[in-house]
Amino acid sequence: MKKSVLLFAVLCAVLVMHSNTAGAGGSLTLRIPFEEGAMATAEFPGGNAELGAVRALPVKTNWPAYTASKWGAPQTVCATAVNAIHVLVDVEEDRGRIFSIVPVVTVAPAAPRGAFFSIDSPAGAGIFGGFAPAAGSSVFIERPDGERSPITPLSGDALPIKKGDVLVIESPLPADPDTWMVDIENRPGGRVIAWTKNGPTVAARVMRPVGGVGRFGGTEFQDVGRVRASHSGVIDIATSHRGQIGGIQIMPLTHALTSPEMESAWGATQWMILAPLPGKEPLEGTAPLFKGLLPGTQLNDKLPDVWSSYGRKPLVLGRFDGGPWRRLPPISGKVDDGLRNLTHLRVYYPFWNEIVF
Repeated sequence: MKKSVLLFAVLCAVLVMHSNTAGAGGSLTLRIPFEEGAMATAEFPGGNAELGAVRALPVKTNWPAYTASKWGAPQTVCATAVNAIHVLVDVEEDRGRIFSIVPVVTVAPAAPRGAFFSIDSPAGAGIFGGFAPAAGSSVFIERPDGERSPITPLSGDALPIKKGDVLVIESPLPADPDTWMVDIENRPGGRVIAWTKNGPTVAARVMRPVGGVGRFGGTEFQDVGRVRASHSGVIDIATSHRGQIGGIQIMPLTHALTSPEMESAWGATQWMILAPLPGKEPLEGTAPLFKGLLPGTQLNDKLPDVWSSYGRKPLVLGRFDGGPWRRLPPISGKVDDGLRNLTHLRVYYPFWNEIVF
């Protein structure tokens, strides 16, 4: 018995050493020119890709934005989804000021006219799929001379844009991701276990489990068992096939308690509500749950290799009645008891490079 324990300890030490000496990561740099007809591009270690032409430009910001935007960090991506990306410029009077990036064909109520880029790309692909930036990614305006400036409205809600400016989003691609997956025990008091490079850790507790499926907008651009949207106050998971509407949402406790639009969550089955551990800070806008995740692509993005192509399609699996892990069943529409026997939920996190243990 002692020999087995010693062998296991040595093996763990070797794996940690190998992981810590794995190849360095890099960043995914998204570039969107403030010029109609210009091409949005992605630059990444060893390559680049065209993401679609710019069809509309933002001329202003949006304030007050959706409630959860205030929990993001200014000058970063505060929400990323298959049908919209929101950039937080600032927080004023406890409400976020944002502008957005949307596909030509989409449904994005948080992006009013004049406050978004429109990119000629299908929802769920390109910048809205395999090349999506993670929530928390840094955002700049790059001037024609290469100087980078923060995005600060000049007056009112106008954007400080000049000819030749480019919006730049830097999204890290760590070689050794902090979190590989999260397991959730779907019951009151259930553990939310984050599997990290330092081992498993309890990140939160379930206040209210999920039991049904709802008609969440944007899920029609995703497929079953994939993340539709991730931001500082929600993880939105599709349960329906692309072209149909159906999904569940996971939200942190403060958002559920204080946001007027979330009042119905306490009486419905389509939302899971998570609470922080005793003595810990609120979960809103924090990793691993409400920062750093991104939607998984479903279409035919041409990513650099098999690792990035596979890793940018993170799955969501479930266990039913305590059985084995399996894919979520396709459920669309509003079905209050559609997931009544779901006992566990697992969210795999995205990666770009091969993870070497």
